[in-house]
Amino acid sequence: MKYLPNNISKNTQLKLYERMMKPRMIEEKMLILLRQGKVSKWFSGIGQEAISVGVTSALKEEEYILPMHRNLGVFTSRNIPLYRLFTQWQGKSSGFTKGRDRSFHFGTQEFKIVGMISHLGPQLGVADGIAMANTLKKEKLVTAVFTGEGATSEGDFHEALNIASVWNLPVLFCIENNGYGLSTPTNEQYKCENLADKGLGYGMESHIIDGNNVLEVYEQVDALCQSMRINPRPVLLEFKTFRMRGHEEASGTKYVPQELMDEWAKKDPISNYEKFLVSEGVLNDGSIAQIKEKIQLEIDEHLQKAYDEEEITLDPTMELSDVYKKFEYQEVKPNEKVSNIRLIDAISQGLRQSMERHDNLVLMGQDIADYGGVFKITEGFVEVFGKERVRNTPICESAIVSAAMGLSINKMKVMVEMQFADFVSSGFNPIVNYLAKSHYRWGEHADVVVRMPCGAGVGAGPFHSQTNEAWFTKTPGLKVVYPAFPYDAKGLLATAINDPNPVLFFEHKALYRSMYQDVPEDYYTLPMGKASILRNGSDVTVVTYGAGVHWALEILDSQPEINAELLDLRTLQPLDLEAIYASVKKTGKLIILQEDSLFGGVASDISALVMENCFEYLDAPVKRVASLDTPIPFAKKLEQNYLPKERFFVALKELIEY
Repeated sequence: MKYLPNNISKNTQLKLYERMMKPRMIEEKMLILLRQGKVSKWFSGIGQEAISVGVTSALKEEEYILPMHRNLGVFTSRNIPLYRLFTQWQGKSSGFTKGRDRSFHFGTQEFKIVGMISHLGPQLGVADGIAMANTLKKEKLVTAVFTGEGATSEGDFHEALNIASVWNLPVLFCIENNGYGLSTPTNEQYKCENLADKGLGYGMESHIIDGNNVLEVYEQVDALCQSMRINPRPVLLEFKTFRMRGHEEASGTKYVPQELMDEWAKKDPISNYEKFLVSEGVLNDGSIAQIKEKIQLEIDEHLQKAYDEEEITLDPTMELSDVYKKFEYQEVKPNEKVSNIRLIDAISQGLRQSMERHDNLVLMGQDIADYGGVFKITEGFVEVFGKERVRNTPICESAIVSAAMGLSINKMKVMVEMQFADFVSSGFNPIVNYLAKSHYRWGEHADVVVRMPCGAGVGAGPFHSQTNEAWFTKTPGLKVVYPAFPYDAKGLLATAINDPNPVLFFEHKALYRSMYQDVPEDYYTLPMGKASILRNGSDVTVVTYGAGVHWALEILDSQPEINAELLDLRTLQPLDLEAIYASVKKTGKLIILQEDSLFGGVASDISALVMENCFEYLDAPVKRVASLDTPIPFAKKLEQNYLPKERFFVALKELIEY
């Protein structure tokens, strides 16, 4: 291995050695503790320390790094107190996740590190978002993100590279090509000779670096970062290295040919570098011993501190309260000047006024810029707010949602428009596993609103008509809003954008241009979790939301003899159970109407909750009415049969007569 220090000072050469030695010695200790049963799991980075240390050392402290399992050197090079890492791995309170996650599945704003989740791909898009925020704030900073060669097969990898390239984002994509994805060798993972070649397809600069040569890593990354700060652009780096231990320790390495292990053992990044530094007079036997002794003392001291800390104490209240970032709702009352506008106009108006109110709010979505979106909600926004804040995106929902998370991490607010709610399935993973779980896991909120044009009744068929709110009401950490009227839509959208938690905001397409209402012209807010009582009654309680509200109103208008109390939920998470229970206790009967198919929908949970908490007040079984348990058909007669409007009338009469 050839070391060329060039302009790297002796002090820096020594620092790089010390920084590599620390994670190596920690790992050696952890492997002992693993065998003793004192650590539950370990992903070894032995043999790859030069990459983590070289990259981190080339970055500024204020620049974000997004590491993976084997990047202990990132954390130690950022000088995180070791006892905090040890307690993190032991599931204690001084760690970063309050015992809720393990390994490096955490982030820390203090040290500008954002750890990975087990679904590896999304963090690449998160890096895009962090870098985008830096460019919007005119900060000349680089964001570095790590991945292994295995994860380059994931769609998120390709989406993130494409976005970074199209938007010229200063992201350093670092691929640690260590030969195996768990047990799968590279010749079974990809066909191209080098992963760096994939950058060419995205018009992206790419380089291959010897990942076991810390001077080469540091020098090349340092030069690239200096250039990227002046000339923002993404760069793809393939670090050639090897994994000397199993994917995780339980896996072993029996699937690796011994001659390959022997070959790479000769390329050990620390022993070879140590020999070089001795030959250069930077190190000698005495200084090596001193460095190791100092690191060992630090490890022992901090490990003892971690052992001395008590096991984490269960606080059931905190477990629930930490799912969401605390949000203090601030009421902004509407003015008296109103205009009679459509639902679509109210949403557009609310979005525009939120953009004026929050100069850190960014809008992203397919065709939302010059074209104004397929429903024209953002028409004219580019002229007012510019293309930096109103962004057309490539068709890559997963990476865009991940980028929204990155923007939020870097202190921005984000609205992502799904062209149709159906398409959210392509961005499902980062919503339910990243946006929803980050605050509970490591205290980082996701200040993201995802707008969801949804619903049937317009003959759009199975892929443009779903109302899929139940996919998200099931997921702790998400809020779900579903207004039926222009007034509610505008006020709740403003609140959703103010709320630092992730919000799925459903907008029924069939109501966009058919539903008019007098709406205050100025900015105002409405609280989440408060149902609207549209009609007072004593015979039966009708609970619904979205288009179901208008179906229920139409039927009740045609049946004046039915004295029904009608509740429009408006928000599904949080849910106004107090209003539901109060109404059921008054009427003794409950029917729940939803447009979504019946099984597993919101109506099922409301029904169960009422049966559990209001059983003694019921004079009849709770009825649920919903669409058929089929995909949504296209032809008008089939779609009418699918939707529950006519079945609701029959069920309502049956319940009244029970």
